[in-house]
Amino acid sequence: MKVPLLDLKEQNKTLRPEIEAAIGRVLDTNAFILGGEVAELEKELAAYCGTKYAIGCASGSDALLLAFMALDVKAGDEVITTPYSFFATVSSITQLGATPVFVDIDPHTYNLDVSQIESKITERTKAIEPVHLYGQCADMTALRGISSKHGIPLVEDAAQAIGADENGVQAGAMSEIGCFSFYPSKNLGGMGDGGFMTTDDDALAEKLVALRVHGSKERYYHKWVGLNSRLDGFQGAVLRVKLPHLDAWSDKRKKNANRYRTLFIDAGLNELISLPFERENSRHIYNQYVIRVPNRRDELRTFLTENEIGTDIYYPVPLHLQECFEYLGYKTGDLPESERAARETLALPIYPELKAEQQEYVVETITNFFK
Repeated sequence: MKVPLLDLKEQNKTLRPEIEAAIGRVLDTNAFILGGEVAELEKELAAYCGTKYAIGCASGSDALLLAFMALDVKAGDEVITTPYSFFATVSSITQLGATPVFVDIDPHTYNLDVSQIESKITERTKAIEPVHLYGQCADMTALRGISSKHGIPLVEDAAQAIGADENGVQAGAMSEIGCFSFYPSKNLGGMGDGGFMTTDDDALAEKLVALRVHGSKERYYHKWVGLNSRLDGFQGAVLRVKLPHLDAWSDKRKKNANRYRTLFIDAGLNELISLPFERENSRHIYNQYVIRVPNRRDELRTFLTENEIGTDIYYPVPLHLQECFEYLGYKTGDLPESERAARETLALPIYPELKAEQQEYVVETITNFFK
């Protein structure tokens, strides 16, 4: 049996007639950059996330960069964030000449250890950037309290977390600016790159809209130096077809996660590996299903590959140990939980169309490995 890490064929095959019709609408209007489909998508995303505004852009990486630009993050400023995330979490800070200040992660959720944040705040701290890793919100109640106490804005890196929530409040609606990705592997994935930002702040929304078009509110008149980061009309149209299915897809991922838990426990494997942890009063949308395998992670991954089961490692080198960030002065051992997660974590297939027998095969194969 083959079990790919991700298989989009069935999803796209089912939606293909609607997608082709949506692409046809864009061809009819020739609105290939932004345009009516993107404008309507932005309204629908704002309604979904429970925010006043949603603003499309060219990628999730650009969403983060634009967010920090809108908050006037610049050289000499500091942004507190996690070292255990995708590269853009930190490159969006350093591209503006600012300094990332790393806080280690909670070993259960892989999100920022909130208890460590206040000790890192200085007079140069311009923002705090939590990441909702793997589809589960960071502790936003505590983070909001720190933000309010110190007057420091929050930027949510919610690239993996559209539809996740805490106490019923959606990811992207618990900060000054929320940032999302439409990369094809996301729960709401496009057919190419894309992203968007959410905010309830009128002034920030106005600035973000301008910054994505070279800082221009009126063509050829530039209030700020911005980017060329506009969402394509084709992507807007495709995503409008997919958005109504998002919650059902995320619910299927959760169902698959529950099935994995039952299968692993029944096989006695929860004594050998650590299963994903879910916070109370929150919705985990399982963009990834990540287990911990102390000591033998790489051996297990090789064994699964040999048995045609797809896996991935998110992330093998924490950001504070990346070569390009050597100048920051971090060394091995400085952030032990992030480093341990990088050595031990392994992502298994979790996509909505995953079949029960495929999951059974995954668990059976892992059982055979340990035997």
